[in-house]
Amino acid sequence: MHIYDSVQKTKLPFEPIRKGEASIYVCGPTVYDDAHLGHARSSLSFDLLSRTLKALGYNVTLGKNFTDIDDKIIKKVEETGKSMEELTAFYIDRYLEEMAALGIQRPDIEPKATESLQAIENMIQTLIDKDIAYVISSGDVYFDTSKDAHYGEISHQVGEDEDNQSRVAHTSEKRNPKDFALWKACKGDEDICFDAPFSSGRPGWHIECSAMIEKHFAHAHGTQEFSLDIHAGGADLLFPHHENEAAQSRCATGHELAKYWMHNGFVQIDGEKMSKSLGNSFFLKDALKVYDGEVLRYYLNSVHYRNDFNFNEEDLLTAKKRLDKLYRLKKRVSPGKASAVNKSFKKALLDAMGDDLNISIALAVIDEMVAAANEDLDTNPQNKALKKETLANIEFIDTLLGFGSKEPFSYFQIGVDEALKTQIETLLSERSEAKKEKNFERSDAIRDALTALGISIMDTPDGTLWEKA
Repeated sequence: MHIYDSVQKTKLPFEPIRKGEASIYVCGPTVYDDAHLGHARSSLSFDLLSRTLKALGYNVTLGKNFTDIDDKIIKKVEETGKSMEELTAFYIDRYLEEMAALGIQRPDIEPKATESLQAIENMIQTLIDKDIAYVISSGDVYFDTSKDAHYGEISHQVGEDEDNQSRVAHTSEKRNPKDFALWKACKGDEDICFDAPFSSGRPGWHIECSAMIEKHFAHAHGTQEFSLDIHAGGADLLFPHHENEAAQSRCATGHELAKYWMHNGFVQIDGEKMSKSLGNSFFLKDALKVYDGEVLRYYLNSVHYRNDFNFNEEDLLTAKKRLDKLYRLKKRVSPGKASAVNKSFKKALLDAMGDDLNISIALAVIDEMVAAANEDLDTNPQNKALKKETLANIEFIDTLLGFGSKEPFSYFQIGVDEALKTQIETLLSERSEAKKEKNFERSDAIRDALTALGISIMDTPDGTLWEKA
């Protein structure tokens, strides 16, 4: 397995810190709103990473956090009148449902900031005791970036970003302009706060992940050099979030946070970077109302994870046609029982995905398998061994890439609303009665009516099956 390390800016062989194991931490969402396509892209990218490592024989431990205390969450609480617990629980549940709809495997560890306060407090106190963090008169706690000789080596940039770097206004009491908040003191009696030795307040954004990683990974999976194997997230998190995480973890623990850093590209809508400030954020819940989750998964994974993704309907429909070909082959070899996956096919797929998740080559390998199987079946339609092997190949595709598991006829019913399904079932029932009565004129008329609705049918020993033409 080779992966592109964002810090060294090159592709490196994956050499885990513990033989046969792979520990991955992905930065999860701040749960104050619905998930958007950017969240989906990140989750899909590193779901592919986890699946690939598992297929290569690694024992994978995947963690993804939920930031459930944050200024944006507090603002939403004030706007809605709901409790913080009620609000965040709602968005966490919806996020998990939508990720499941995309076929994303649930992480092994899902820590929440509010459940990690002791670990956060301990890390901040360690940094204060080392004089690497300091408390100002308001009770806010800052990390002194001048105390970290390696600050800037993760992102290769050191700058200021008023919103992302500190998420609090600058103060004259900061030692350095680049210093960032580890803890934010209460602003008033109505503020949502937690007690800590340094002040009553809440954690800063960056410290949460460092503390969670130290709590859940460092002792069970890490070494004296690294807390975990791979830290992953969107490219927008490289600076300042991941830079600051690395700095505070390094200074608090004496070892590096991760051996490898991986980042996925941005999502754009018709060429424009997705941004709520631009008013073009595309919520995943809206996409799932229009497109099947597996089709979205195939489409969003069709571009290499490090590249920016331009979401548009034309490309999505083109991607679906490519997926359709796999399901048409599956329909051709179903029903049946799978045998063993073709060794050459499996190797070709793993070689592609083992090369920094080279999805383009992997999909090309699948296209070649589909074409070759169809050609062989054209020559010998009753080749039972080939049918069984093809089913096994499709099962392996599902294991590795997360698509191809649907029953083929139900796949081709995607996009048909319930009203039309009811109409179709009624017409099929009438056609069945007409055939029993040997009223073939009526039977043919019903078939024609279904064809006019864009529905094709197939009579089988198990009954009449239908699909969207």
